[in-house]
Amino acid sequence: MICFELVCGNAHRFEAWFRSGAVYEEQEAAGQLVCPLCGDRDVRKAPMAPAVARSRDRGDEGRKPPAAEGAEGEAARRREVMAAILRQMRAVQTYVEKNFENVGDRFAEEARRIHCGESERRGIYGRTDPEEAKALRDEGIPVYPLPRLPKLDA
Repeated sequence: MICFELVCGNAHRFEAWFRSGAVYEEQEAAGQLVCPLCGDRDVRKAPMAPAVARSRDRGDEGRKPPAAEGAEGEAARRREVMAAILRQMRAVQTYVEKNFENVGDRFAEEARRIHCGESERRGIYGRTDPEEAKALRDEGIPVYPLPRLPKLDA
């Protein structure tokens, strides 16, 4: 896995994980990258500073060595990553709910109708079981699972 810092056309910066650099390149070329904050599809790698080794003789004596940070530092980093993932997932859910039509349990049926040109082409979301989702993909109909997150109290 590799993590890239990305930026959209509206200057929103966010991190995204990819299986490899090649997978990132494929998704970028296919226009599959979307800003989780605003939905912008003009997404590219953000300039990143290289990691530079620090010298112990530059006044770093008071700083804890990485081994001393240990589990508490790792736990804090994991909490930060999980919070960022949850924010991005919630942004995707909000975007879909605002911009796509909820067709509920009729998802598979409506996806097929749209695919065959029998219904207006538009973004939809709803519910279907894993077997039906696989059948849709086998028919060439793109289907992506979206995790359902609980609503936040306003």
